[in-house]
Amino acid sequence: MRELLRSNDMVLVSYIVDLLQQEGLAATVFDVHMSILEGSVGVLPRRVMVLSEDEHRARRLLAEAGLREHLRPLAE
Repeated sequence: MRELLRSNDMVLVSYIVDLLQQEGLAATVFDVHMSILEGSVGVLPRRVMVLSEDEHRARRLLAEAGLREHLRPLAE
């Protein structure tokens, strides 16, 4: 799996996951349950992950949606 972005903004994370799923891409949010450890303060960011083979398509989709500034750099 590849990380597309990290964010504490749950509205943004939900929007991005929905956008990806509407295009048929499986998106998974990691670190959702970390709020138990942090006390639900929202300090720890959630990571939006996609399958490695879907990474370029997902990045292109998010860039076209005006969300390029939220994307993590491409992993080598």
